[in-house]
Amino acid sequence: MKLIRHGAPGDEKPGLVDAQGRFRDLSGMVKDIAGPSLSPESLARLKLLDPERLPLLPPDVRLGPCVGGTRNVVAIGLNFSDHAAETGMPIPAEPIVFNKAPSSLCGPNDTVILPKGSSCTDWEVELAVVIGRPASYVHANEALDYVAGACICNDVSERDWQMNRGPTWTKGKSAPTFGPLGPWLVTLDEVGDLKNLAMSLDLNGARVQTGSTATMIFDVPQIVAYCSHFMLLEPGDVITTGTPPGVGFGMKPPHYLKEGDEMVLRIEKLGEQRQKVVAFDAWTARSAAGA
Repeated sequence: MKLIRHGAPGDEKPGLVDAQGRFRDLSGMVKDIAGPSLSPESLARLKLLDPERLPLLPPDVRLGPCVGGTRNVVAIGLNFSDHAAETGMPIPAEPIVFNKAPSSLCGPNDTVILPKGSSCTDWEVELAVVIGRPASYVHANEALDYVAGACICNDVSERDWQMNRGPTWTKGKSAPTFGPLGPWLVTLDEVGDLKNLAMSLDLNGARVQTGSTATMIFDVPQIVAYCSHFMLLEPGDVITTGTPPGVGFGMKPPHYLKEGDEMVLRIEKLGEQRQKVVAFDAWTARSAAGA
């Protein structure tokens, strides 16, 4: 099952993708793709619905982040062996854990805004998972029982703020629009093996990231279990699990996003994102003009 959230920013409604790839409205069945609707019991009830009986949505409807009400976005750094190699950093002995502000989340095709005063904004295609029921002190062999589904996250990063503005990475990871999420949340029965999904990111039509979850240092069950020993993971929380090689920071010389760039992200079985990049000043002027 592929679940979506559709509509204007801040006013998204729940939906799903039918077998023909069409968008269907779920707002008559659940309030949102959030909190209680992510539990195994709620997901099982949604799977019993006949999508053909649900209202059809226009194909160009805006898609919001595929989960709502998120209170915690947990991110894992340097979790791909080939990405660690391109940065020249050692393989971590334990997962590197940091946070992105929940306010960084946006729709999968929303504009990415370069923050005011930034100069080193980078891209990162990542596999993210969404928690479906409270998880505390869980073991890796049961961790997937706490996961509602998987999706794509672009862990957009301002590298100067991440690396040079103190010891926490959160400063470089949390600007508005730094977390495009979706296009849909795919339940694990439809995703299958999370350990062998092809991943890619194109910048202006040229492939820059090519990888696979097969090179993850810590897999999803290990990450969920590990994080649950340091915090309570709640329904709707997002964990984004690291990126393969090909980020701008790893290029020689480094290459960063600029206004007018377009990113296209893909993960096998999880769909595609597409974002245009705009500078903060241009976005501000456009918003003031009501565009």
